[in-house]
Amino acid sequence: MEKVAVQLGQRSYPIIIAPDLLTSAQQVPELLMLWRYKKVAIISNPTVAALYLPQIRTLFAGQTVTEILLPDGEAYKNLQSFEQVNSFLLEQRMPRDGLLVALGGGVIGDLTGFVAACYQRGTAFLQIPTTLLSQVDSSVGGKTAVNHALGKNMIGAFHQPQAVLIDTRVLASLPAREFSAGMAEVIKYGLLGDMAFFGWLEQQQQAIVALKEPQLSQMIRHCCQMKADIVSRDETEQGERALLNLGHTFGHAIEAWLGYGEWLHGEAVAVGMMMAFELAAARGWVQPEDVVRVRNLLLAFALPVKPPAGMKITDFLPYMKTDKKVKDGHMRFILPKSLGVAIIVDNVTETELQQVFAG
Repeated sequence: MEKVAVQLGQRSYPIIIAPDLLTSAQQVPELLMLWRYKKVAIISNPTVAALYLPQIRTLFAGQTVTEILLPDGEAYKNLQSFEQVNSFLLEQRMPRDGLLVALGGGVIGDLTGFVAACYQRGTAFLQIPTTLLSQVDSSVGGKTAVNHALGKNMIGAFHQPQAVLIDTRVLASLPAREFSAGMAEVIKYGLLGDMAFFGWLEQQQQAIVALKEPQLSQMIRHCCQMKADIVSRDETEQGERALLNLGHTFGHAIEAWLGYGEWLHGEAVAVGMMMAFELAAARGWVQPEDVVRVRNLLLAFALPVKPPAGMKITDFLPYMKTDKKVKDGHMRFILPKSLGVAIIVDNVTETELQQVFAG
């Protein structure tokens, strides 16, 4: 069993990582507070619910449990789903001192967290992420949101969970494409701050794809620890936490331009990271062989490295100019200053972006 603590004073919480955690969580001391909630509402989707909802009901045996299932996919991470869940909670007379449980991937986790931040001005919630991407990234740190046609994650709040339960066994039921998408976020952690970890990923590629232990749990714990450390220092993204958006400025534009759900988030981030490295290489910050190394690892995990066919820089710019990282009218990008070191840059010109596309 791997454990990580997100240190936020009175709002600190544990991340517990282990195979078969969904059947053993009641024996984990750090999770004892979860059983004090008398009423529990589980938010999930039909795909995940068919696999794991009975286990979660058993986990909360003795408590009043209700559930709502939303359609599966990024296209449903919107204000309509937000209203649907709130209406359900009101109909069920869910009290403010109840517990919401996010059982699913990043869509369910982000949406449930946003509902929890707003319902009766704030209620507790638990993250049970079932995709690799949500396990290593979106379930940790309290960022919650829904999408808007004009931008991804533009409507949301910071609201920390009570705990994050990561059962590595659930990844066995994850489609290969979803697992690959999660690896984009895993690779990101090496590129923005830990090249030793990046090298470990290169060495352990086959074991990771085969879902071997202990490599799988070690990988997830390392990512969660890196994110927990950053969140503990910069919870609301005033500075350092923005580095976690490496590849996301380009990636979010791809998702919005295509229509949410056409590409998976991690696929778009993979291309975004590739574009960030190409931009940094054009500035002379990283070497051509560094770009090749990044591309090779992304390809090794079956991730795309080029923008969608037909997408031009003029398609990217409108979304980039409304990105959450825009400050004082300037687009801000997370770029590698060198392998394993990322910085925030606010002086990228449209001419530079055009050159990246031309290359």
